[in-house]
Amino acid sequence: MAALADRIASFFSGNDSTTDEGLRDLFISELKSVYYTEHQAVDALGKQAKASTTDEVRNAFLQHQEESRTHVERLEEIFKIIGVRTEERVSESINGLINDVERIIASTESGSLTRDAGLIIGAQAIEHYEIAIYGSLLTLAHVLDFTQSAELLEETLAEEKTTDHTLAALAESFVNKRSKEEEDHHPGSHHASRHPIVNQDVTAGGPLGI
Repeated sequence: MAALADRIASFFSGNDSTTDEGLRDLFISELKSVYYTEHQAVDALGKQAKASTTDEVRNAFLQHQEESRTHVERLEEIFKIIGVRTEERVSESINGLINDVERIIASTESGSLTRDAGLIIGAQAIEHYEIAIYGSLLTLAHVLDFTQSAELLEETLAEEKTTDHTLAALAESFVNKRSKEEEDHHPGSHHASRHPIVNQDVTAGGPLGI
């Protein structure tokens, strides 16, 4: 117990090299995961834009697709800063969320506002996942004194949150209301996807407290 207490004290005083090494490994692992995630998001956003009904929703996806390409470049810069080879680690979480979006596209009527509503729900689930992982990476960067990396992560995290707010505003302003009107006039146009399956465990904050 004494050894554990000493390690806890060393960790909070910043003198535990073993823990620092473990946290660095965790940071690198999550960095590789989010690098994979961003590449998948770029592809998925293109498909979402193509499937969208309204220009407003389509443009929101296309704008975030361009931002996501910038996020990829920032992550590549972080790899260089910390001296680690740039590579991906497959994330089943983002794969599952993208599969949910593809099911929404397959089970809603082309050209319907219900599809746009479903796409927004699916896109926000992805945003919440990205916000969580970037928040956790930012926390680790601060703990490890990765100052340059933290600055880049903060930029991306802010943009992810802005996108989430933009999608929420779109849904509240017209998509949800108009898709309900569409359903009232054409019952069944939503098919089986009025309540699309999304990952209910994803929150708008990282497991490390961001």
